[in-house]
Amino acid sequence: MKFDKLTYEEAGQTAWITLNRPKALNALSMKLSDELVAAIELVRQSTMLKFLVIKGAGGNFSVGDDITEMHLWGNANAVMRRVRYYQNMANQLEELDKVTIAAVDGYAVGGGLEITMACDFVVATERARWGMPEVDVGITPGWGGTTRLARLIGRRRAKEVNLLGALYPARRAVQWNLWNRVVADDQLDAEVDRLLEVLSSKNQQGVRQLKFIINRGVECDLYTAQGFEALSGALTASVNGAWEVEDADKGAGVEAFALKNELWQKRRGLATNFWSD
Repeated sequence: MKFDKLTYEEAGQTAWITLNRPKALNALSMKLSDELVAAIELVRQSTMLKFLVIKGAGGNFSVGDDITEMHLWGNANAVMRRVRYYQNMANQLEELDKVTIAAVDGYAVGGGLEITMACDFVVATERARWGMPEVDVGITPGWGGTTRLARLIGRRRAKEVNLLGALYPARRAVQWNLWNRVVADDQLDAEVDRLLEVLSSKNQQGVRQLKFIINRGVECDLYTAQGFEALSGALTASVNGAWEVEDADKGAGVEAFALKNELWQKRRGLATNFWSD
């Protein structure tokens, strides 16, 4: 697939997406957003890729939605549809069964910051700056700036970020648990490579399960989250060889359905009209 507003590369088990509108500080135009959706879908469909790195060209990550295009979004219903489209993009990014890394240099504000919030890891340069300045444009964030942000740093600080519209230094994002790591301005690529080296050494099935249960568990009550942990433990045992359970079907039920054999006839014969009167 060819892209115009971003570059997409695969190297081994890692996909690299670079937002490529440097003159516009990688503002997320409708065209760039559409291409980002398509690129994320390429990553989602791949079974060979294990990691995704998102970065920006020209010394900046992204300044968010292209405000100069907003008059093209349409009426209130069309705006709501586009916001939901962007929400789905962020959700798809967050839900990838790959480890995602945002490599942030320069500005990551508005929608640019919202992209980082949907990634698993964020590594930034000392000079990186972040914030949600939508309030001064007279608009509100649409795909993470109030929701994911409040979950990551708490409602009080999320209100500070959104209501004031200030731009903060990278180290504040680490202090507030928004980003993971700040490195020297010339060490961003090297640090991302180091992180990829560590991650690639892991049991990738375990990594996938950990990402899934953490993402799901944080959004539900403790007992439900513990259920995900228990099921993940059983899955881990299964893929490590301890999959046989004495009173499990071991595929016999599926085979019975296909063959309509004696097991299928017995089960359906007993169940079909039971208590159905």
